[in-house]
Amino acid sequence: MVADALTDALAQAGAEVLGCADVADDADAAADAASAADVVLAGFWTDKGDCAPEMASFLETLANKRVFLFGTAGFGGSTEYFARILGNVQQHLPASAELVGSAMCQGKMGAGVRKRYEGMLAQNPGDERIQAMIDNFDAALSHPDADDLASIVSAAQSALGLA
Repeated sequence: MVADALTDALAQAGAEVLGCADVADDADAAADAASAADVVLAGFWTDKGDCAPEMASFLETLANKRVFLFGTAGFGGSTEYFARILGNVQQHLPASAELVGSAMCQGKMGAGVRKRYEGMLAQNPGDERIQAMIDNFDAALSHPDADDLASIVSAAQSALGLA
């Protein structure tokens, strides 16, 4: 959803945008697209405070590339949390890569996550921390929303000099 919003907005701003397959689905196609790009916009979902291993491997191939990172995290709302995640993800870039910008927003979590939280709450009735995790899961269902998308698009446009 975020990648589609970026693709549409950047194309409307006059940038030539080439989307590529999910890195996990076709790492070779992603690498080919990245090798031809002036700037690589690399999107990820958060996996234990970092990006998924497939994305980490892809980022490591971006030597001498300009990169804009964007991502979603099930637990959202805290700029400090997002900054920590982006810092972890940025560490996968080679030293020769130039990070031109980054942005994150809250995103949905899989239904299995809520079931796991419900099981935890059943074992620990009244645990406020677990209830807060369930409440966050429910709040995340509406994300990324229009404001999230607009914020990430604005950050990318600014980083690429299109704003």
